[in-house]
This record gives sequence, structure tokens and C-alpha cells, in this order.
Amino acid sequence: MTATVVRAPQAAARANDVWKVYGSGEAQVIALRGVSAEFESGRFTAIMGPSGSGKSTLMHCLAGLDSVTRGEAWVGDTRITGLGDSGLTNLRRDKIGFIFQQFNLLPTLTAKENILLPLSIAGRKPDPAWYDIVIRTVGLADRLGHRPNQLSGGQQQRVACARALVSRPEVIFADEPTGNLDSRSGAEVLGFLRNSVREHGQTIIMVTHDPVAASYADRVVFLADGQIVSELIEPTPETVLDTMKKLDSLTEAAN
Repeated sequence: MTATVVRAPQAAARANDVWKVYGSGEAQVIALRGVSAEFESGRFTAIMGPSGSGKSTLMHCLAGLDSVTRGEAWVGDTRITGLGDSGLTNLRRDKIGFIFQQFNLLPTLTAKENILLPLSIAGRKPDPAWYDIVIRTVGLADRLGHRPNQLSGGQQQRVACARALVSRPEVIFADEPTGNLDSRSGAEVLGFLRNSVREHGQTIIMVTHDPVAASYADRVVFLADGQIVSELIEPTPETVLDTMKKLDSLTEAAN
């Protein structure tokens, strides 16, 4: 009888004992203190924590937008730490998608042109079948010829989501993607992100301060003072809020 080997899900991104220090002497700020974490492929993970906890810094280090002071950051099987400018450019072009609070759309381009811009810059053509799936999923088929100023905030963010997805990256990093949206538009964008994970196997790592937004994720990782201090699996707005209240109390007590 042959034994079955069960392999753990591959980590889409991971941090190994990551430290991030800004400044020196009395002005020194330690943003991350030996953070080690794995973010599984095909899952939606939220990163939360009080203001100044290091959540955005961790995401920026994982995405290659900021360097680490000590330790290692990986995307898939690519070690980000130590990569030169050309290596980082190739990594962001081929393996990473980004969604930011500011939609970062070019005002002179149509929605379709904005969605396809990263592929155009890379000299690549979209996979027609996947492009159709992305457009149908974000519900933008009748808005592709519109420029950003002709779209609502929610529609602009869905364009940004489609732009991040269309190249089928290994991982999408989303930094407060609903921060500039009303609750209805935010729910539409979050629902789309969750569906892209569940139906199409996308991997998303999202920084947010909103317990409702975090509840769309499969897992929530909590930071405080530059360290991972807790996590939730299958979170609800209530369990996220309770955890955040406890962290806020601990932070206030420490100060």
C-alpha cells in the first residue's frame, strides 16, 4: 500500500524574521520586529492592527515596495530580499497585482485602456477568455469606453481591481481598497475580491482598518507594535471588532 503524501498549500507570500527599522539614534523607529508569517495561495487574508502597528509596512515589504532591514521576504519561490531594480520591476510586472485606496487610474484613458495598461507596458496581450471572465465578474461590460471622470468611485475601484487581475498575478496586494468608497460601493468591491478568490483561485492580501471589510477575508492577521499578536479564521465583523478593541486597550496600557 502506497502512502499518500499531503502537501501544505504553497505560500503565495511569506516573511521570515522580517525587521524594518527607519532612522537611527533617538529618531529610530522600529516598524517591524521579527515578523514571520505565511500567506497561502488561493486565500483572502486581511492584515489589521492599531495605527502605527506596522500593517502597511509589512505589506510593502512583502510586495517589494520597501526593503527589509533584516530577514527575508518572498513571493512564491522568488526571494525579494536582495533583488535589484530590474528584478523588482520584473517581479511586480509578472507576479504581483496592486489595488490602492487611491484608484490610480490615468484620466485620459478609457476603463478598458486602464485595465489593459500593465499588459500593454509589458508588451503582452490579454488572454481573451480570462479577460471576459474578469470583465463579467466586475460588472463593467457597459462602462469600458468611459473615462474615469465618467465613472463613480465604486466603478473606478472595480476598474483598478480588474487591472490588477487581468495579468493573473500570483498575488494581489490591496491597501485599504475601500477607504474612499461608501458602504454600498465598498461591499461591491469586497464581494468581487472574495469571489475572485473562491471562484477563480486568486490570492489576495489586504490591509484594512475596517472590521466589516476584514470579515470578507478567510483569515485575519493582527499586528501590534510591529509584531503579529493574533489571528482569526473565518472572521465575522463582531469577532474582528472584539479583537481590535483588545489590541487598542493593550496599546493604550503600554503607552
